Amino acid sequence: MASITNSVPNSTADNGKLILRVALGVLILFHGMAKVMGGPAFILGVVSKAGLPPALGYLVYIGEVLAPLLLIVGFWTRAAALVIAINMIVALLLVHTGQILTLSPQGGWALELQGMYFFAAIAVALLGAGRHSLGGIHGQWN
Repeated sequence: MASITNSVPNSTADNGKLILRVALGVLILFHGMAKVMGGPAFILGVVSKAGLPPALGYLVYIGEVLAPLLLIVGFWTRAAALVIAINMIVALLLVHTGQILTLSPQGGWALELQGMYFFAAIAVALLGAGRHSLGGIHGQWN
C-alpha cells in the first residue's frame, strides 16, 4: 500500500506539510503571545488550583511559544508537534474538562478548536516538516 506522500508529487505533499505546520504554529503562537503579554498569573493559578506545583505552569511557554516557533521554521518539527499535542491535553484537563462532552450553541463540539489543534499537531508529528523547512526532510526529528 502506497503512502499518501508517495502518491502525490513531492512538491504538493511538501507544500501541504508547510501549510499545515505553519498554520498550526502561528495559531498556537497567538495563544502563547497572549500569555507572554498577560503574564503567568492566570496559568500559575490554574495549575496551583489543580494541586500541582505552580512552577509547572511555566511549561505553557514551551508549548505555546517555543514549540510553535520551531514548527514555523521547521526545526525539530515532530518533537515540537508532540509538545503542542501534550500541551493541548493538559489544557483540556486543567481548563476544559467540563466541556469535553458538550456541544456549542451552534451545534458543534464545544472544544472543536482545541480538538483541531490537537489533531493537527498529531498529523504534523506523523508527517514531519517536509522539504520547505530549516531542518530539511532528512533530519531525525523532521
